[in-house]
Amino acid sequence: MGRVLPTPFPAQPDDRALAFTRITAEVEHTIEIQRSVFLTRLVPVADESSAREVIEDQRKAHHGARHHCSAFVLGPDREVQRSSDDGEPGGTAGVPMMQALLQRETASGHRDLTDVVAVVTRWFGGILLGAGGLVRAYSDSVSQALDVATEQRWTRRRQLLLDVPYDQAGKAENVLRRLESASVSGTDYGPRALTMTLVADDYYDALAQAEVEVSQALGGTADLRRGEAVWAP
Repeated sequence: MGRVLPTPFPAQPDDRALAFTRITAEVEHTIEIQRSVFLTRLVPVADESSAREVIEDQRKAHHGARHHCSAFVLGPDREVQRSSDDGEPGGTAGVPMMQALLQRETASGHRDLTDVVAVVTRWFGGILLGAGGLVRAYSDSVSQALDVATEQRWTRRRQLLLDVPYDQAGKAENVLRRLESASVSGTDYGPRALTMTLVADDYYDALAQAEVEVSQALGGTADLRRGEAVWAP
């Protein structure tokens, strides 16, 4: 059934633990400061290898540029954080880019943006910006790109697995699809029974309510098993 998160679950939802925000699609945004051009590319990514591939692709696509600075954050808990100044003075590019990602307040009202890589390509315009100017430029580049990005909220849910005899499958599926506390996410046809997969919010009260409603809907005959945690928009 896959990896199962430890129990007991929290009694009430904690948005910081049970949800996060991603961007839905790639964004490119350009600003010019003192004749230097900063091209920011934001890309949603699922892992570190994908993030590094985006950075390398940007380097190849704009090989004439002097710098391709980057920052990326990954995971529901944002446990993976990497940044690079790529030749700019230490701390003037990658770190402010990372802070722009980490401190971004999303539509949920939280600072929970993750699974995104930012690459800022700079073409030098001949005027030195100084350390403070570079920090502001790289931070603003990412922040302005985020202003035009589309967000999507992802929530941690828990699978509930239910085996239903084939002679009862049609009626059971029809009843379960009307539930409010859980939703049917899939069906698997086994040799003797139909295994239905439902998902409910992954905290104790919500799971308990879903289990009661499923049992009542099926006349008290439901044999539910808790499965793995999944993330879904």
